[in-house]
Amino acid sequence: MPRPFVQEDTIKTVELQIERKLFVLTLKENPRGSFLRISEEAGGKRNAIIIPVPGLKEFKRILDEMVRAADEIPAKKS
Repeated sequence: MPRPFVQEDTIKTVELQIERKLFVLTLKENPRGSFLRISEEAGGKRNAIIIPVPGLKEFKRILDEMVRAADEIPAKKS
């Protein structure tokens, strides 16, 4: 059963290429509220997650924590 159409307005879009993956971050709003959609395109497939705007600060806090943890991973020797 198809989902009913919901009008969404795009506020801002940014594309980010990392290795062979293309990430598209789009800030949008609809009658239910504002949200960030993060889409990943790789190998002809697309996946997305949606984060409601009220959760973005917490998401950023956790992402910053992950970046700090990744910085602590020892570099692999070639």
